[in-house]
Amino acid sequence: MAFAWKASGLSYNRYLAIAARVVRRSLKEQPRLQAERRGEMDLKFAKWENGKQGENKNLASENATAMASNVSGGGQA
Repeated sequence: MAFAWKASGLSYNRYLAIAARVVRRSLKEQPRLQAERRGEMDLKFAKWENGKQGENKNLASENATAMASNVSGGGQA
């Protein structure tokens, strides 16, 4: 028997993120605000070339930029 999240095509991490968001939204105002702040992420990455670290970039903004360019550019070349 398959799990419902698996049958719907979600990864386990995505399923957990959705479940956590639902729980946070069900809390009363003050605990909800505290929980939402804990749930925020700020991931950064850097490309390494020739043994040197490049510029640190925000993962969310770079991902959004790449998605927008793929949509407007018609996908991968």
